[in-house]
Amino acid sequence: MKQNFTVRQGALDGVEVFLSVAQHRSFRRAAADLGVTPSAVSQTVRLLEARIGAALFIRTTRSVGLTEAGERFLSHAKPAFEELVAASEVARGLGQRPAGLLRLSVPHAVVPILLEPLIASFCQAYPEVELEIAASKELIDLAAEGFDAGIRLGQFVDADMVAIPLTPPFRLIVVGSPAYFAERSLPGNTDDLRQHACLRWRRSSGALALWSFNDNGQVIEIAVSGPFIASDFSTMLGAAIEGIGLAQLPEPMTVEGLRAGKLVHVLEPFAPVIPGVFLYYPSRRQIMPKLRVFIDHVKSRPPGHDKVPGTR
Repeated sequence: MKQNFTVRQGALDGVEVFLSVAQHRSFRRAAADLGVTPSAVSQTVRLLEARIGAALFIRTTRSVGLTEAGERFLSHAKPAFEELVAASEVARGLGQRPAGLLRLSVPHAVVPILLEPLIASFCQAYPEVELEIAASKELIDLAAEGFDAGIRLGQFVDADMVAIPLTPPFRLIVVGSPAYFAERSLPGNTDDLRQHACLRWRRSSGALALWSFNDNGQVIEIAVSGPFIASDFSTMLGAAIEGIGLAQLPEPMTVEGLRAGKLVHVLEPFAPVIPGVFLYYPSRRQIMPKLRVFIDHVKSRPPGHDKVPGTR
């Protein structure tokens, strides 16, 4: 089928010209109002009448009046056109200042550490923005689901997205509690994990995630086994602290537990580095002000809030 490379004329073509002529009852005054020539106005009205299939104006050498079809068209077109103008003004306002609904899809683990400390200050700074946070482990289609942006680990962000780092890269490390190691030896290499209870997490796809390691510059992945499966890193952290088994977690999540002596870091030479946590959104030529100010607000958070775990 041959493609048509021209855009067909739509129902709204010529409506603004018609309304101006109807208001002034003059083609010449309408042309002056619109900043075009009278012949351009006449041509536009003729095309509109041809497309509609009815004469809209009664023209004489001395005056211009509306036909019955013109009167009926005016009664419907005028309020509809005014609504369109108002809608354009609303959209223009959203494009020029931070306002409207800002919807974010984020992992559960990000909310208390990254977002909760910033929600109050952001809402106070930008009262015209309505902030909606949907916490979920699911990887969703932002555009299809009506989200402005999402927050995920860098390796889970699609290449066609605009991605802004919220944290520096960090390691995935294996930790266990002192109580767990009281009856077991520390693993010296990745093969030793076969002798240990390993906590696993289930991805949004339903698959159990493999543990990833750096073996002399080569990435290896290992299927581990153990008594507990979780769907987010926060739950796995709690289970590791309780001594249920070993967990592989983003290092920033483990800092407090390690410092307090609740966790022990093992297999340190094998810890891989991952890109970190990113805010991402569909590529557009112009980012909306409501999202731009949110990005700037997150970036300006105080030191200590940049160690944010992510999940899928």
